[in-house]
Amino acid sequence: MRLVFCGGGTGGHTFPIIAIKRELKKHSKAKTLKFFYVGPKDQFAENLIKEGIQVKYILAGKIRRYITPQSIFSNFLDIFKILVGVVQAFLFLRLIRPNLIFSKGGYGSLPVVLAGSFLHIPIFLHESDSIPGWTNKFCDRFAKKVFLAFPLKHTKYFQKMKPKEKYLFVGNPIREEITKGDKEIGKKIFNLTNEKPVLLILGGSQGSQRINDVILQALLDILKLFEVIHQCGKNNIREMQLQTEVIFQKEKSLRKYYHLYGFLNEDQLKHAYKVADLVISRAGSGSIFEILANGLPSILVPLPESAQNHQRENAYIIEKYGAALVIEQSNFKPHFLLKKLYLFFSKPELLKEMKKKAKELAVPNSAKIIAKYILQELNLVDFKEKKA
Repeated sequence: MRLVFCGGGTGGHTFPIIAIKRELKKHSKAKTLKFFYVGPKDQFAENLIKEGIQVKYILAGKIRRYITPQSIFSNFLDIFKILVGVVQAFLFLRLIRPNLIFSKGGYGSLPVVLAGSFLHIPIFLHESDSIPGWTNKFCDRFAKKVFLAFPLKHTKYFQKMKPKEKYLFVGNPIREEITKGDKEIGKKIFNLTNEKPVLLILGGSQGSQRINDVILQALLDILKLFEVIHQCGKNNIREMQLQTEVIFQKEKSLRKYYHLYGFLNEDQLKHAYKVADLVISRAGSGSIFEILANGLPSILVPLPESAQNHQRENAYIIEKYGAALVIEQSNFKPHFLLKKLYLFFSKPELLKEMKKKAKELAVPNSAKIIAKYILQELNLVDFKEKKA
């Protein structure tokens, strides 16, 4: 049995694929279930290779919907990339003859889904956001099942689609291990003082320079009341180290409360979630559902440039349920952030209620649910189908 994954080029696509693959290995009754990933080359493919997923790189292109001379020229070139990618995917799929394709969305999935549809291979699709991207809107017609991260009532596009039973709310797949951290181990890993509440700051899989800039401006004031674990992004780590060294010349005694990382690997992140009292994060679906699964309150700062403004929509759904506070990028200023932090920690009952709401909204077994549907399609496991 062979299964092909496909998706775009971000951690938001890669880590859910890893989560699903792990669940498939756990629950499949087949001794030989082979996994492949077909998509554009990016920095996250190494994570898939480490998981034992065979990777095949193909060309893929983006279609830009804004009109400028540059976008017209780029679209012209990328149409050819897409066409070449479809041929590459077609030839590879013919060679390995997969039993199913699972698409995580993103521009990188388009050539694979098109080639798979030509070959009549069953296609399952997952949409991470409340507002689907162009690729998933287009590929929806080829999919046998469409899994949704957010409830159908919050995904206006899919509400009108039929047949209704094709669309299933399952949450966003997260790695099960990410919820199995240990607070005591986390204290040792991050060398925490245990003197103050802990803020965990995440800028997404690639960090966020604008979040970093605000944190730097407010850093000394933040550290007077909180201890901070800060994932700033691999590309930003050197600059952040230099800038914080200058800042701590003013208050050397506060240095011990600040723990800076370019990127938190899976083992570090699971323990970071357990020691954190509050998370400040972008509003990508992957980060949101990891935070919820760990029962943590959060401040979500949507990325303004996200496609179809989906991060903003994601964030406000979580805020509506009472599990997070949304701060728009334009309002994410040092004084405003400090004001909100003081508010949270001056009202412990507020944080307690947010934690409760986060646990209620979480779907920590999303990857397992999806894996069961895949295995049922492949006749590799017997279970009674239930709507999530």
